[in-house]
Amino acid sequence: MAKGAYILADASDGMPQVILMGSGSEISLCVDAYEQLKSEGIKARVVSMPSWDIFEHQDVAYRNKVLPPQVRARVAVEQASTFGWAQYVGPTGKVVGMKTFGASAPLKELLKKFGFTPDKVVEAAREAIARSK
Repeated sequence: MAKGAYILADASDGMPQVILMGSGSEISLCVDAYEQLKSEGIKARVVSMPSWDIFEHQDVAYRNKVLPPQVRARVAVEQASTFGWAQYVGPTGKVVGMKTFGASAPLKELLKKFGFTPDKVVEAAREAIARSK
């Protein structure tokens, strides 16, 4: 966690069209969505952000390398409160997250019910790309 945020997967040929962000277990959703977007010819980047505070203390060059300002299509995935992600997704980005509190069912059912699936992350990525143009 020395730098607070890291590029885990990236577009192999140039600047990404969309950045997928998360931390912890949400990263697997981001990676699955990344693979799906890649197969569709959409350039994506996956960024793990385990510590916003540490990331904010990095120099501007590093922060801009991880989250290039010119890439305005951004998606954050958060299975808890979405509070705070707006500063990273910006006005054209999307947050796939919890908007309610309290539910009881097997985990797989809850993840699907609340939209924590690769397909929903891909859908959010497409929307963010469209909104950023």
